[in-house]
Amino acid sequence: MKANMGGIDRGIRLIVAAIAVILYFTGTLTGTLGIIALGVAGVFTLTSIISFCPLYALFGLNTCPVKQ
Repeated sequence: MKANMGGIDRGIRLIVAAIAVILYFTGTLTGTLGIIALGVAGVFTLTSIISFCPLYALFGLNTCPVKQ
């Protein structure tokens, strides 16, 4: 797995994940929607940590800056 996510992309995903978790635990997101939001937050956190997004690879996207 080669990194395909840049720093800004990773930061946005972590912020969205944190917001989803906060909304769930404050009771704003409940039921099935809340559980789905937690699942998405988990995926966003994991992909941010490893700097690799399988969907990016599938579609040929790369937001990681080129190192020379």
